[in-house]
Amino acid sequence: MTSAHPQKPAILLLEDGTVHYGKSFGRIGSTSGEICFNTGMTGYQEVFTDPSYYGQVVIMNTVHVGNYGVKKEDVESDNVKIRGLIARNLEELYSRKMADGSLEDYLIANNIVCIEGVDTRSLVAHVREKGAMNCIISSEIQDLEALKKELAKAPPMAGLELASVVSAKTPYTSGDENADIRIAVIDYGIKKNIVECMSARGAFVKVFPAKTSLAEIKAFNPHGYFISNGPGDPAAMEYAVDTLKEILAENKPLFGICLGHQLLALANGIPTFKMHHGHRGLNHPVKNLITGRCEITTQNHGFGVDPEAVKKSANVEVTHVNLNDHSIEGIRLKDKPAFSVQYHPESTPGPHDSRYLFDDFIELIRKHA
Repeated sequence: MTSAHPQKPAILLLEDGTVHYGKSFGRIGSTSGEICFNTGMTGYQEVFTDPSYYGQVVIMNTVHVGNYGVKKEDVESDNVKIRGLIARNLEELYSRKMADGSLEDYLIANNIVCIEGVDTRSLVAHVREKGAMNCIISSEIQDLEALKKELAKAPPMAGLELASVVSAKTPYTSGDENADIRIAVIDYGIKKNIVECMSARGAFVKVFPAKTSLAEIKAFNPHGYFISNGPGDPAAMEYAVDTLKEILAENKPLFGICLGHQLLALANGIPTFKMHHGHRGLNHPVKNLITGRCEITTQNHGFGVDPEAVKKSANVEVTHVNLNDHSIEGIRLKDKPAFSVQYHPESTPGPHDSRYLFDDFIELIRKHA
């Protein structure tokens, strides 16, 4: 690591008492949240600005983070959304000539507390075995007992409603307003490139804040609805489930991603559950049961759809499954033009194997127009 800023000793304390020692990077201070890990080898700036990571402390599993700097275009929202960062080597020096600056300056500007010098391979293995839990990083408190008291104040992720916190405050649009397809997006923490994937396909997209009434959304006269990704526990979002039920009654095409996938399940009586440690990264294999083809996907979720409840449903069928653990990665309704996937087909970062889903959505809208 090469840092232009003075480093201090830093401590990472997990809820189960596990302790790791390292050095500070980014802002000096303390931060807490649910620990999780990302298996991707690149795309760290897109990860840090993904609203679905709000409330979480992220372990980056690759050895070097920051080695190509940061660029203002490589973002998924207007600022960094993670609570904290854990890495083996965080780099101040960068090789990309077109970069706007260093990772550390960027993290300091966004008030993110980080720790480097941690054996992340060991830490990831520990989280995989023990499961997701809260943690605290501090470069200002060195007393473990004091850190334990601070960590005890952090709420568990289960039961937290975070989507409305990261959602847009006012509506905004993307694309040609004269387009023949209009898509209403409900923003529970949407990524910038998801919106662009729809507007790039000729749609005029209007993004609405999380708690917008259906009456206001209908005034846009959309041809289809998109339910976005986002952070927190879907079971804590009764307001969103109620709105989704109203939208389904419209019988117009609907597409949901990640949190939107979970909300579609809840709106059809299928419960969600907190996963042991979630799926996060850009190398997760998924099989499309409709086509028989496999794709490498980008994922970021800590909750899932109950597979036993889906089996008993007369109205919902599984369209995609995870080839690592056979969890549900996609569903569609048998009696309505609605479908969803648990993963991120916009794939930023990640391979573009799944972008066909946006084409499927546009085709579904044209079919029902």
